[in-house]
Amino acid sequence: MAKLLPPAGYWIRAGLGLALSASLVGAGQPAPAQRLLPHGLFASKKRAAPPPPPVRATVQPAFSVAVDPLGFSSPATYYLGARQSFASLDFLGEDRLLFTFRIPGLIHRNEKDRDTGDEERKIRAVVLHLPDGAVESQAIWTLHHRDRYLYPVGDGQFLLRDGDSLSLGDASLQLKPYLHFPGTLEWLDVDPTGNYLLTGSDEPPNQPARQGDVGSPATAQASITTDPPAPAKANLVLRILRRSNGDVMLVSHVNAAIRLPINNEGYVELLRGNGKEWALNFDYFTGGHIIVGKISSVCMPLLNFLSPSELLATTCGSSGDPQLVALGLNGKRLWHNDSPSGGVWPLLVTNANGTRIARETLLTGQAVNAMAPLEPEDVKAQDVQIIDAATGKMVLRAAAEPALDAGGNVAISPSGRRVAILMDNRLQIFELPPPAPVPDLDLHHGQ
Repeated sequence: MAKLLPPAGYWIRAGLGLALSASLVGAGQPAPAQRLLPHGLFASKKRAAPPPPPVRATVQPAFSVAVDPLGFSSPATYYLGARQSFASLDFLGEDRLLFTFRIPGLIHRNEKDRDTGDEERKIRAVVLHLPDGAVESQAIWTLHHRDRYLYPVGDGQFLLRDGDSLSLGDASLQLKPYLHFPGTLEWLDVDPTGNYLLTGSDEPPNQPARQGDVGSPATAQASITTDPPAPAKANLVLRILRRSNGDVMLVSHVNAAIRLPINNEGYVELLRGNGKEWALNFDYFTGGHIIVGKISSVCMPLLNFLSPSELLATTCGSSGDPQLVALGLNGKRLWHNDSPSGGVWPLLVTNANGTRIARETLLTGQAVNAMAPLEPEDVKAQDVQIIDAATGKMVLRAAAEPALDAGGNVAISPSGRRVAILMDNRLQIFELPPPAPVPDLDLHHGQ
């Protein structure tokens, strides 16, 4: 599952992206040997295929699948900085890989699109069997937004977001209507178990309820604060729903799009303390709350559940440098990484059981902040680090190509032993040793 990381005002120093190429590649390819024999001599012998060139990674891939025959083409570099979703990459099992991507072509706008600023675009979806890369199923979908659109929910299933609706799909790529909202669905998160959804929708005020719409039951009303406040021109409604039946567990009207880390029992809110201190307050769906830990950060930390009992906090050190802190709901700290990479706009991808993490960042040649926004020519590479959730150890580092600032170019299999990365017009599949087991971090097993 992929997650956009930094909230508004959260800036991370950019590192020197040019160093990645040197650390991953080393020396260039040797020159081919000179021809010493006359042309045609021993021509009847079949020449062996040349080995594939090495990719920019600390571990070489086990095999790869070409994406050109599937119809994929890299988006133009001038889209960098717009954070538009051009692709998605997800395992639907150890041996099935779902690859979707925008089909280039003329942009079609109807009257409704002109009013909302949206545009119709075509997405091709392909399910590939591994390791042979055979196409098992394919489809073309029509969507009307540029943001992330596909969310895996486990058991080989996924949700597709478009407008005010969610559809449910599987490896057959046959979509079934799933949930319909009273307004445009602006954001969506899935808990690590795939059983609960967090949704945010822009719903017109005082609109009469329509049959089939997700409701806002009075028994689920709650108050969740946002930081910072946004203009009140939009009526944003946040909900937490049970995926199996669509029951609304919580509903709140908010002033801005917010990220609320959820698991199968509740959600975590950050409470500001003195100076750099932040308290992690866990609110149960059934009522009640408990402080599960404290962290130190000069900026507002960003929290993500890696598994139902492990949290990853992205914090800022005293100089503003990014730091990763992994901790359990029982208060145990697993590891602390002082300098995960010098990059901007980090993204997280996890596997189904939360044993491995992919952290993506854009490497630039200069600092990026409100006074010096990111320009397409500033991006030197997209760094991908695969990390064991139990130890913080990096087991693979690679350079994704093309750089996709909204993600969708990295996936980890359910077991964590396979990693797929879009690199150099191929899906490179890496096979890794089993991840280290995560210790018991359950909230109910003591602190």
